[in-house]
Amino acid sequence: MAIGWLTVLKLVPWGDVIENAPKVASGAKKLWNNVGKKPDAPPETLAPVPGMPGDVPDPVAALQAEVLQLQGAVAQLHQQMLESSALIGSLAEQNTQLIARVEVNRKRVLGLAIAVVMLLGVVVSKLI
Repeated sequence: MAIGWLTVLKLVPWGDVIENAPKVASGAKKLWNNVGKKPDAPPETLAPVPGMPGDVPDPVAALQAEVLQLQGAVAQLHQQMLESSALIGSLAEQNTQLIARVEVNRKRVLGLAIAVVMLLGVVVSKLI
């Protein structure tokens, strides 16, 4: 049964959508602050190791520093992934609730349409 978009929008429980909107907005804002506004970290310059001739950086120390930097980046990405998953879960739950409400409202409208047709039949039969 094809329902027009306007009809679907009329059936949406806007009270629930408005009630849950602050949660979604705060989650989206938190996600955006963590992901979108962070500038890329500038590459770290290798500091010379004391006692090395010609101020040549120690390759082992440089690799260790890079590993630590990459571990920090992985930890940040993992945290962002968890926050994104929580936001997506919240949106999915709201979507499920909206679909359930749309189905209930569709059944109610169908029942009301049948009642109106029956009442129209009664009114027409009384007038004739």
